[in-house]
Amino acid sequence: MKIMQSAARPSVALCPLFTESVPAGFPSPADDYIDDKLDLNSYLIRHPAATFFVRADGDSMVDAGIHHGDILIVDRALKPVDKSVVIAVLDGELTVKRLRKTNGELLLIPDNGAYEPLRIGAEMNCEIWGVVTTAIHEL
Repeated sequence: MKIMQSAARPSVALCPLFTESVPAGFPSPADDYIDDKLDLNSYLIRHPAATFFVRADGDSMVDAGIHHGDILIVDRALKPVDKSVVIAVLDGELTVKRLRKTNGELLLIPDNGAYEPLRIGAEMNCEIWGVVTTAIHEL
């Protein structure tokens, strides 16, 4: 994984946000109303000083909607809870997995049936770096 540096707040590009939703089913006539300008930083980043970006590598989280090459938005201010998708450092290696806490056991679970869960034993060095809040990928 490559960690992308977050800037304090670079110049903001505001894009139009339409008042009407776009139907994903049968098309309807378009309305020409623009509600406001949308700043993606304020929409996607709740804690700017505690947020970083990282690019996903691999396919272990595809069932969570995280694909190879996606940019993940990670918030270090959020407390990781059971079933959170987290960035963890496991024995010096970064990984993105779903955190599970069951029966006093800590597991890092891939969201892809082709991979096995990682049981975190006392002899392992594991640190949770943050909670993944958003995955950005191209269609």
